[in-house]
Amino acid sequence: MFRGEPVVRMHAMAKPLGPVCNLDCAYCYYLSKEELLATDSRWRMSDEVLETFIRQYIQGQNCKEVIFSWQGGEPTLLGIDFFRKVIELERKYAPPWMRCENDLQTNGVLLDDEWCAFLKENSFLVGLSIDGPREFHDHYRKDKQGGGTLDDVLRASRLLRKHDVNFATLSCVNRLTGQHPLEVYRFLRDEVGSTRMQFIPIVEPKAFDTTAPQRWPDSLMPLMDEPRARPGHPESVVEGWCVDPDDYGDFLISVFDEWRTTDLGRIYVHFFDCAVEQWMGRLSPLCIFGPICGKGVAIEHDGSVYACDHYVYPEYRLGNVLEDPIAELVLSGRQEAFGYAKDSSLPRRCRECEYLFACAGECPKNRFIRTPEGEPNLNYLCAGLRRYFTHIDPHIQKIVRDLGHEPVEGVPRWEVLG
Repeated sequence: MFRGEPVVRMHAMAKPLGPVCNLDCAYCYYLSKEELLATDSRWRMSDEVLETFIRQYIQGQNCKEVIFSWQGGEPTLLGIDFFRKVIELERKYAPPWMRCENDLQTNGVLLDDEWCAFLKENSFLVGLSIDGPREFHDHYRKDKQGGGTLDDVLRASRLLRKHDVNFATLSCVNRLTGQHPLEVYRFLRDEVGSTRMQFIPIVEPKAFDTTAPQRWPDSLMPLMDEPRARPGHPESVVEGWCVDPDDYGDFLISVFDEWRTTDLGRIYVHFFDCAVEQWMGRLSPLCIFGPICGKGVAIEHDGSVYACDHYVYPEYRLGNVLEDPIAELVLSGRQEAFGYAKDSSLPRRCRECEYLFACAGECPKNRFIRTPEGEPNLNYLCAGLRRYFTHIDPHIQKIVRDLGHEPVEGVPRWEVLG
């Protein structure tokens, strides 16, 4: 990187085994890609695609740190030798001034001492999927035989701690766990020993397995206050395992209050640390709360690049790294338009919200209901998110002041972009 040169940065979520997984989680948004993508190749990234991706990904950026994210499906099914090859190729192509970092999202079932020693040796950040106590985790996260998986995940967490692997827990907030926030949070903290937590809302409209986001007719979008905009209704627009918007807000509020009073400075919760950054007037470190998107793409096992991890549909395929450099695909006009559409498609209700600077309309994939005034493209989670931001506002302001900064209020999103 040369002084004065504009920084070029992007992020790719790599799916080297596509949607192939050893579990059969009821709410998984990716298992259906096996039929949707209809590939004729084996579900495994070839050596040619792997090397091309790693070389292009490194050469297409000029920042000091490049982050490789490996997900699935279940990436550990590829075996350790695949990831030894990853490390070898990163060292081959990275210039001396660049550092390559790796993170791996896993269900933990295949982790053993050899895996954990490798992950520790190569400084992987591991995301471990676990939804809470047995009655919550095993309800949706089952193996191919229909059995629960919590025991395997707890064994994996013990191995990760044994080998001092840097890991975070990723917990899905679904129809069930959304109603039990403190049981989930305290279990992760006290039983799993997690000091880094991510809470991901489970939101998928019906027919998500075949219908891409932003391809829903406006006429099918319910008003935010209608019963159809909630899970469980016979005519609901979402799957039954999705989190209820109000439950989601209550979940975040309850966990925030526990974190603020007992674990501030000791436990990292990605949503709360993100809020501190935003109330300080900085850009969101989480793409869902950023004013625009588009710099985070997904690359499938065959080298195909898609607009986003949640937009792996034929309509959002940008190209293939075997044909075009990944940097050209990410910085293409088509992808730029995709990224700026996050802002331009916001309904008036969002534009006039005092928490737009913190929310930015959340993830566009969840914008499939209408405002009370009938305008389309409102986020399904709006009601819960607004309650959450309203609740944390005075507390985050205090945290920011305690850090020696003056909190911002309602900063225009483009002013933040600078």
